[in-house]
Amino acid sequence: MIEAAMIWNEPNNKSHWDPELDPDWSRFAEMASLAGDAIASQNRAVTRVLGGISPIDPGFMGRMRDFGVLDHVDAVAVHGFPLDWNLWQIDEWPNRLEEIRTVTHLPVWVSEVGVSTFGAEEVQVWGLKRTAELLKGRAGRIQWYSLYDLPSAWEATTRHKEAEGSSYYRHFYMGLLREDGSPKPSLEEFARHTPDLGLVQWFHYEDPRLEDAVAWMKRLGVTYVRTGLSWADSFRPNALDWFDRQMKALEDFDVTVTFCFTPEDLGIAPHHTSPPLRPEGFAEFCAWMISRYAPADVSRAARQMELRPGL
Repeated sequence: MIEAAMIWNEPNNKSHWDPELDPDWSRFAEMASLAGDAIASQNRAVTRVLGGISPIDPGFMGRMRDFGVLDHVDAVAVHGFPLDWNLWQIDEWPNRLEEIRTVTHLPVWVSEVGVSTFGAEEVQVWGLKRTAELLKGRAGRIQWYSLYDLPSAWEATTRHKEAEGSSYYRHFYMGLLREDGSPKPSLEEFARHTPDLGLVQWFHYEDPRLEDAVAWMKRLGVTYVRTGLSWADSFRPNALDWFDRQMKALEDFDVTVTFCFTPEDLGIAPHHTSPPLRPEGFAEFCAWMISRYAPADVSRAARQMELRPGL
């Protein structure tokens, strides 16, 4: 079920990692290296992926290489949204991948790519088609973000909220399906590119869309999916029941699970983007999740189901 474990999400984006608390990313590098080793300790068959970077920055990737992080993972990943947020044109995608390949020998995945319908739904159709033309055959994984629009009553995971102007509101229109579940014109175009293209769908805690999402993904011919298991959410009431339900629902897909988000009381600052006080705590969470949902020794799985490490 779990084919890959992604270590954090967009570590070079201040919406997901606080650069004021870790200006040279040395704290992140230590945490990521520990997490990579922890994942391998539970199941070496799970591909360890460095969290997809956004922006696509070979300088950041070179820093991770120099810190030794790339010795603890099996692949690296990038995120790109040239029609919405990035300051480069969509036809530059092949060059952007090559920039990363100049600083690492590891496989490069595109673990998030997408186009919003903020301006017009027809833009998403064209952007999806062109993205597929540019990326198919150039990356081991191409994961389209996302299946659903973000509900308007929820908040987007970004640090500056409405102060970002239209950039903030684009977060809410990235789906192939509208908030009410109705299909956009791009849904039909996406189906032409499966199974080459997979999907990214973040499921919030006890997300009511889970079962419908699985049905849609099967209908579309999707075979691989990226989602997340939140370290912060693991401290919520009945968190394991939700994690079990989510992973059970996705068992028919090849799943990349992203581990991220610092619990407020375990961070240097009380925020999910903060480096943890104990980087070992995040590594322990990663090991716990792999032992529960992707154990190398299946006979050990039942014993692990009731164990929780001292975080």
